Amino acid sequence: MPTKFKFYRELKNIGYELFIGALSILSILNSVLSLTFTEHDNLQTVLSILDSVVTPIFMADFLYRFFTAASRSRYFWLGFGWADLLSSLPFPQLKIMRIFRLIRVIRLLAEFGARRLLHEFVSQRAQNALLTVAFLVLCILEFGSLAILSAEQGAPRANIINASDALWWVFVTITTVGYGDFYPVTDSGRLIGIVVMIGGVGLFGTLSGYLANAFLSPNKAKAAHAHDLPDSKTRLAELQQMLEEHERSAATIRARLAELAEVSG
Repeated sequence: MPTKFKFYRELKNIGYELFIGALSILSILNSVLSLTFTEHDNLQTVLSILDSVVTPIFMADFLYRFFTAASRSRYFWLGFGWADLLSSLPFPQLKIMRIFRLIRVIRLLAEFGARRLLHEFVSQRAQNALLTVAFLVLCILEFGSLAILSAEQGAPRANIINASDALWWVFVTITTVGYGDFYPVTDSGRLIGIVVMIGGVGLFGTLSGYLANAFLSPNKAKAAHAHDLPDSKTRLAELQQMLEEHERSAATIRARLAELAEVSG
């Protein structure tokens, strides 16, 4: 199999590859943060909850690559599929294996080229919007929760005091629901709330635009294909002309055969 064909077979959608690469970086960063905040139970809980969200995504990525690989055995043994599988298991000791995902994404994108990468990503920005929004929502949930816990801990009258409170507050704030059951009482906490709200408005506005584009816009490929197709009357006239030309050719051949038969006789 040519090298170029194998490369494009292994390379998935550009937005998808960037999404998996970004998740790999986030997961590795979480492992470092987990080792840093060993004495902060609430921060550890936030990191654990976000990792429980990311882990099934990595398992789905392994299954997707495995069942779409040109050679499953080659992907599993030579393409670090075994590392993808191990890193998808919910064991903290195996998180370091996720670095193989990042290495593969970097290699694939480096072979693709930075200029083509940017062009493909921009040209397919509507399709990539959902993955971009999903990743940024995860980032805001995680870092917003870590930030608000750090800002509110020890403050008088603080009501965001554990990981569950922080995640719930960030989620209702990013969706601009704002129940008001939890709220920051410090200036730094309120500043974090402003950042989360602005991020939520931008991200969910982008998501609304994506959904509108996906469900309301006509399929561009089908529209282009329909535009290229001639109408039925034109096509029928072309076929009729082809049939007449074929009949004339057949009549000419029969006449030549009859002449040859007379000469031979």
